[in-house]
Amino acid sequence: MSHPPRIVLVATSHPGNIGATARAMKTMGLGELHLVAPACFPDPQASAMAAGADDILEHACVHADLPAALAGCHWVAGLSARPRYISGPTLSARTGAEAVVQRPATERAALVFGRERTGLTNAELDLCHVRINIPANPDYGSLNLAAAVQVMAYEWRM
Repeated sequence: MSHPPRIVLVATSHPGNIGATARAMKTMGLGELHLVAPACFPDPQASAMAAGADDILEHACVHADLPAALAGCHWVAGLSARPRYISGPTLSARTGAEAVVQRPATERAALVFGRERTGLTNAELDLCHVRINIPANPDYGSLNLAAAVQVMAYEWRM
């Protein structure tokens, strides 16, 4: 079985979302959090929202850019709610999580989540091998950042 995936948050604007992500990760057995240029971290709001997942926050790695956060990863999936063209397929949350689990034990995978308001840029998605879309209400498909991480962590665990 593969390593648990690295969770990468890009340009998070609200520190509470970082803490809620840490909580979602710990609940599902994930522990490797990487942050790309967060607006505020560390921050008391992140700790408050982590609700006991402070160890994940303490070990989180902060990077200036996405390529640095992906160093050492062999397979990268970018989460996006909007349909866009990137080289590579678009997978559902379940299929994407299965692809992580099927990676060889010698390879590292990363799941990349974008900004709260605008998601990942096309250039950031171009750094990914696949795009993952969490099927949601077509009239309102906006998931909270930590909720999206929770869905992917759950699918990986299953």
